Amino acid sequence: MNIGVTLFATDRTMPVHELAAEAEQRGFSSLYVPEHTHIPTSRETAPATGDDQLDEGYKRTLDPLVALASAAAVTRTIRLGTAVALPAEHDPIAWAKGVATLDFISGGRVSLGVGYGWNREELRDHGVAFGDRRTRVREVMLLARSLWADEVGSFRGDHVAVSPSWCWPKPVQQPRVRTLLGGAAGPGLYASIAEWCDGWIPFGGAGLRDALPELRRVVADAGRDPGELHIVPMGVLPTPEKLEHYRTLGVTECVLRLPPSGRTEVLTALDGYTRYVDR
Repeated sequence: MNIGVTLFATDRTMPVHELAAEAEQRGFSSLYVPEHTHIPTSRETAPATGDDQLDEGYKRTLDPLVALASAAAVTRTIRLGTAVALPAEHDPIAWAKGVATLDFISGGRVSLGVGYGWNREELRDHGVAFGDRRTRVREVMLLARSLWADEVGSFRGDHVAVSPSWCWPKPVQQPRVRTLLGGAAGPGLYASIAEWCDGWIPFGGAGLRDALPELRRVVADAGRDPGELHIVPMGVLPTPEKLEHYRTLGVTECVLRLPPSGRTEVLTALDGYTRYVDR
């Protein structure tokens, strides 16, 4: 089981490129950062964390593709991930090209964690109705896959479309950049993973023992090898017992939570986590 780290990266935290270099040096498999394009001041939508107040960091998140591109330039082996990116909030053609470019310049090291989005106001500002977000994300990802894999890519859906087009660079990873879907267990999530994903980001480990056999069955019924699924719990506060539990379930990568702080506090936590890294 690989061990990665995640940082809620903002303009006030340790720079992503510096953290990526330090994490790679210590043997961590990956670094993940989140995305919010902006946060409306309205509190129509309660914080996804369940807290009364929205954490300050949500107002200050970096663009993940730009931040990870800076990390790609100073690293060679560590995987560079989003947890999660919000494809519904982007022009799908430009976004597909941005992801492909990041995978190209990093030598195929992108792990694209995607989500549907939880903030109604944020989605609305991008012209996306909250009830349409799942369908739109699916279509964006199918459009991206065509542009990534086909010499002449094309797609037409209810929400997004691209006419037959040339689009380079192609990502190193084929037929798509490794794509992980974040979300709660259930039939809809399983079907989406089977159709257009390579794995699952469960936020929290509760229920994994029951969920994973069903997910693997759905993937197998779709004609895919469930043994190739990437199961990547995100934002874990580790203990030896918790990590052993994940190993016994067949988790492929466990991503540990770093404090959203400056260099000194982040590196202190990173050094403390090195005992969990298999060298």
